[in-house]
Amino acid sequence: MAATILIVDDQYGIRILLNEVLKKEGYQTLQAANGPEAIQLAKENVPDLVLLDMKIPGMDGIEILKRMKAENPNIRAIIMTAYGELDMIQEAKNIGAIMHVPKPFDIDDIRQTIREHLTHESNK
Repeated sequence: MAATILIVDDQYGIRILLNEVLKKEGYQTLQAANGPEAIQLAKENVPDLVLLDMKIPGMDGIEILKRMKAENPNIRAIIMTAYGELDMIQEAKNIGAIMHVPKPFDIDDIRQTIREHLTHESNK
């Protein structure tokens, strides 16, 4: 069964790009444009991986990650941010983000990163 990836980003173009690339890789994808939608989708679908933008209006990535982790401590997230805010990146990692991908990202790099994390997890 294909892994499910939840894409959380307020930028429509980024969600569509990641959705297209990940579907071509054979993954199931879910998309959320905001925090409440992301939390609900994560609760209902339990994705194998979350790609989470840190700068989302209304509820930032830290709060989204905290709420997802409260619901499911095993949820795994890769955070994405265009901002070099080391404190926010470190806080996300302290909450349980598995890694950070800077924006703009190279699509081949993010594809490889996702593949490595999902392959590593399935081999445990």
